[in-house]
Amino acid sequence: MNPPTRFLFRAATASLLTVGAFTGCEKKADPVTQAAEADKKAGVPAPSLEEVKAIAEEGFIYGLPLVMNYAVMNEFCVDKNSGQYKGPFNTISNEARVFTYKDTAIVTPNSDTPYSMLWLDLRAEPMVISVPAVPKERYYSVQLTDGNAYNYGYIGSRATGPEAGDYLVVGPGWTGEKPPGIRQVFTSSTPFALTIFRTQLFNAADMPNVVNVQAGYRAQPLSAFLQQPAPPAAPATTFVPANTAGIKANFFEYLDAALEFIPETADTKDLRAKLARIGVGTGKTFAFKDLSLEHKAAVLLGMKQGEDKVTKYLASGMKDINGWKVGSLFGDAAFYNGDWLKRAAAAQGGIYGNDGVEAMYPMTRTTAAGEAIDTSKHNYTLTFPAGQLPPVNAFWSVTMYDGKTQLLIENPINRYLINSPMLPGMKTNPDGSLTLYIQKDSPGPEKESNWLPAPNGPVYLVMRLYWPKAEAPSILPPGAGTWAPPGVTQVP
Repeated sequence: MNPPTRFLFRAATASLLTVGAFTGCEKKADPVTQAAEADKKAGVPAPSLEEVKAIAEEGFIYGLPLVMNYAVMNEFCVDKNSGQYKGPFNTISNEARVFTYKDTAIVTPNSDTPYSMLWLDLRAEPMVISVPAVPKERYYSVQLTDGNAYNYGYIGSRATGPEAGDYLVVGPGWTGEKPPGIRQVFTSSTPFALTIFRTQLFNAADMPNVVNVQAGYRAQPLSAFLQQPAPPAAPATTFVPANTAGIKANFFEYLDAALEFIPETADTKDLRAKLARIGVGTGKTFAFKDLSLEHKAAVLLGMKQGEDKVTKYLASGMKDINGWKVGSLFGDAAFYNGDWLKRAAAAQGGIYGNDGVEAMYPMTRTTAAGEAIDTSKHNYTLTFPAGQLPPVNAFWSVTMYDGKTQLLIENPINRYLINSPMLPGMKTNPDGSLTLYIQKDSPGPEKESNWLPAPNGPVYLVMRLYWPKAEAPSILPPGAGTWAPPGVTQVP
């Protein structure tokens, strides 16, 4: 999965525990103790240290996507000095480029599709998203994802077709009727929500055409669309400062802040009540530094246990096929059905990933034989048999990343991926198969068209299948399809 903001969260629990144990000497009342005192008045016993640890573990698993999303929202729309600021809410930000090795803020970046992004504030009124007519041969998608990390809808080539259209996005609790001229209504489970536009780029010379498509993306309040007076503006909001670099050290502070904008539902009521017992939740002001040493240790151990479970799920939750991890961890609320561990694993692997029907992302660090791919030691090949290229309705690609950083790598031909639009300029084998050469040095002029430059060390490969075909051969359903990615092979 390769959304515009992808983060791997690795809690440095040991170091945090060391730091946490010696900070906050001049502290306020312990948030857990304060919550316990409130419970005591209601006749509820205070949580034991073991209960605090268990709540922290469950809270970490439930809250990881919420915290990551909250931090990204702050960087993109709130903090103008974040270095990642894109613009205010309800304003589309277009990027007339794709990522290169110079982009280091986001791991495993997509270098296939220039992005446009829109953070919606749906509190005052719904917003109308308008898209232009896009030629059938150019894939585009508009992914609607909310503060719960649910993909609650899609606009685009697959979902709604290439025609121009106006679509309404409403917040939780909206009860109006679909207005005339609106093709479809989408409901976000949270008042703040991210919209991600992906527009296919065929080659470098094609960028002006992408820019023309991006110019046709529009967002406006429903009142403006209907040419009616605007309702009263939403109250001014003061967001707790947050950034992605601070997630490890401020996890429950960020979760405490994020939950203000996450409506409670039937499937979260009990969990939210548990979090309130340690001082986290709407109306709370959690501060890790104010915890007692015992509560700090319990919270950190709970977080560590939660992260271990998330990491284990991420490693085992997808099927190993010829060395590639194949599966899908993204979807709407019904897809997760309260499985917070699956949702947390999805966020840790790469928040804002697409549903499997929109895009599939086989990924590997090993050969088909299970050996680590290291291009400082060996050269490798990836061969698609004749007639067995990735089955897609849009396009496919194979992207190279440094295995240590998961970032694109600098290389002498400025090539970060090989994709299906490049096929006319590539060479096939006499039997019709297509071989990609995965190595750090050029395989020679006669093979360079098929060369995927690699780092001087371990490799991380991601295959992207946009709008995968549903009929056989297909990679769908995830992990059980009739098409399988071929394995990477070490050159003797």
